Amino acid sequence: MAKARTTRKPKARKAGKLFTIGYEKAKPDAVLAELKHAKVDILVDTRAIAASRKPGFSKRQLAASLDEEGIAYLHLQKLGTPDDGRQAARAGKLDTLWRIYAKHLLTPEAIEAMNELVAIVKSGRTVCLLCFERDCACCHRSRIAEVVQGRTGIEVQNLAPELF
Repeated sequence: MAKARTTRKPKARKAGKLFTIGYEKAKPDAVLAELKHAKVDILVDTRAIAASRKPGFSKRQLAASLDEEGIAYLHLQKLGTPDDGRQAARAGKLDTLWRIYAKHLLTPEAIEAMNELVAIVKSGRTVCLLCFERDCACCHRSRIAEVVQGRTGIEVQNLAPELF
């Protein structure tokens, strides 16, 4: 009599943690302190243009500071808000921003970048999404976090660096 075979399902890899952070009204040291406290492995810059008038937050400076702390840096430019969306945000027209950004997320480039981000989260790394706005409810990174949460089930926590 043949024994019944049991097939074991491979253990699903537990997704990492997902944080978001905005550097508005914060100094680089305060942002780094929040990232270190949260034990972030990789900071994902979601700005379309990774330049800043604020010292320490342009792409190269930020990446170098993170590297010194053992935190990886990845710029997913295609998840950034298109220019017309940034203009709407500056004008306080959030409904327009959300409409523009929802359309942008359907572009092949944004889909590819989102897939890359989801894969990183699913790998078990602790990820933090970065953009300028302190209040994530007014920032496109909240939409990115919603998509990642929907695809992975991960909880999202918003970090708030100390203000200067």
